[in-house]
Amino acid sequence: MEFKIDTKEKMHVITVQDKNLTANMTEELRNILLPFLENSIKNVVINFENVAAIDDPAATELLNIQQKFYDSKYSMVFCKFQHDVEDFLEKNEYLEEMNVTPTESEAWDIVQMEEIERELF
Repeated sequence: MEFKIDTKEKMHVITVQDKNLTANMTEELRNILLPFLENSIKNVVINFENVAAIDDPAATELLNIQQKFYDSKYSMVFCKFQHDVEDFLEKNEYLEEMNVTPTESEAWDIVQMEEIERELF
């Protein structure tokens, strides 16, 4: 799996470079994303602008990983889904469970708002 990581003040932005996310990548997704929970900067934004297709096992794994971040009191936000990927996720009822924004800038805003919420509570 190919990806690019850009570290910001409060988050890592991971841009997936692969065109397809498939079942055989689920272990790799877990191995790439979960170690961020051990870093000093734990929030993650995943940019899907290059991903043209995703399958059921990969989507399920992303939901499981997202839940681990929220259980640990950190944010994971997905952004820039291509139309076909968004349609697949919506049709299979994944989208309503995912923290999704249309742009990377809005994803940053979500992370920052969730950080403030966690500080208040």
